[in-house]
Amino acid sequence: MKRTHNEDNFSIIEESGLYIVADGMGGHASGEVASRLAVETIVGFFKATQDDQQLTWPFKMDHGHRFDVNRMVTAIKLANLKIHEQAQKDPRCHGMGTTVVSTLFVDRALVVGHVGDSRLYRRRDGVLKQLTEDHSLLNDYIKMKNLSPDEIAAFPHKNVIVRALGMKDTVQVDVHVDAPALGDLYLLCSDGLSGMVKDDEIESIILGENDLDALCERLITTANQNGGLDNITVVAIRVEDA
Repeated sequence: MKRTHNEDNFSIIEESGLYIVADGMGGHASGEVASRLAVETIVGFFKATQDDQQLTWPFKMDHGHRFDVNRMVTAIKLANLKIHEQAQKDPRCHGMGTTVVSTLFVDRALVVGHVGDSRLYRRRDGVLKQLTEDHSLLNDYIKMKNLSPDEIAAFPHKNVIVRALGMKDTVQVDVHVDAPALGDLYLLCSDGLSGMVKDDEIESIILGENDLDALCERLITTANQNGGLDNITVVAIRVEDA
């Protein structure tokens, strides 16, 4: 309702089990450049490594993790490097960056890679849980200062993120593996949703809507009705019998 252009990007590669949401920043057109670069790079890397079990160049393989975790980390680090390089060589893109939350369903597991404050939720057995941790100034203060709900509501720098792709030539990627169960619903979103719609309201909307397309529309409509201060992107995935 407030932004003149959309800096979010997403991708759904259903045949590969790959789902991505990225929320760009940097003003003018550079935020959408960063989020598009992130999505395109991650998708391209996963396609390139579909049949090559060793390709993690230019980053080293971490032998403490399964191959698909290494793929996820490498894909996001590569996206970070491309965004940072583009920002260095093009003055119009200086200072651009993006969040990303990327999920890969593979071998009865869900591999999650994430940087920034775009989120992954899981609804299981009627309970909604945030699986990612926001890399934001607000979340840092919540952990350090044990803020009350009123202090959280009044926090003046809610949109400040402390980790994003493109800020530096290297980035720390949060990655973990979840074990999906039949009936689980996973929700990827930019903070245009989570900043406008509280978790209990998201949970209530999920409960009342079984169709995934209609669910996404209802969540986006609710975020806009609540103020729509930012671009809103939602991807919903449900685990069903083949």
